[in-house]
Amino acid sequence: MRVHVADHPLITHKITKLRDKTTPSPLFRSLTEELVTLLAYEATRHVRVEPVQVETPVATAHGLAIAKPRPLVVPILRAGLGMLEGMVKLVPTAEVGFLGMVRDETTHQPVTYAERLPEDLSHRQCFVLDPMLATGGSLLAAINFLFDRGAVDVTAVCLLGAPEGLAAVEKATEGRDVTIVLGALDEKLNENAYIVPGLGDAGDRLYGLAE
Repeated sequence: MRVHVADHPLITHKITKLRDKTTPSPLFRSLTEELVTLLAYEATRHVRVEPVQVETPVATAHGLAIAKPRPLVVPILRAGLGMLEGMVKLVPTAEVGFLGMVRDETTHQPVTYAERLPEDLSHRQCFVLDPMLATGGSLLAAINFLFDRGAVDVTAVCLLGAPEGLAAVEKATEGRDVTIVLGALDEKLNENAYIVPGLGDAGDRLYGLAE
């Protein structure tokens, strides 16, 4: 498993604003979109491309285009939906699927309640959007879901991560082509499996509603 923690002052600036408990939902949503676009730049560094030839006003130019089959972007509902616009701004030709998951607050294990994905993901590159990599349960369930349908590699884009979650995902995905892109790697999980210092419940802060 590859892990990339983005190290850029603009990313750190936006994460700092997201952490601030006084940041209102509208600003939180816009900052999330901006931050994901920056993270998506790193997440798509190894997106598959093919050579193309175009005619400029002056001469023939050789370049690259995103190869088919198109990448698949999969936000984990509901909080991952707040990351979608930032991702598709950078990769507008990507296809979008959805996975609905909630965390059981007693067991801290993910429960899948909805999915909208192609039945066959053979030879597809997939990008999972999940704001918080805490225990790793939801993200790992999503990764397994995609590989079970034939995906060849999966990249997860997360605003924040905890060491415990990273370790759990790495152990469970050994031998698979998985990349994790983080805006920041935080200190730890607390007794309620929330990231410390974190930013609270991303879904609540995006939409202002209880899970």
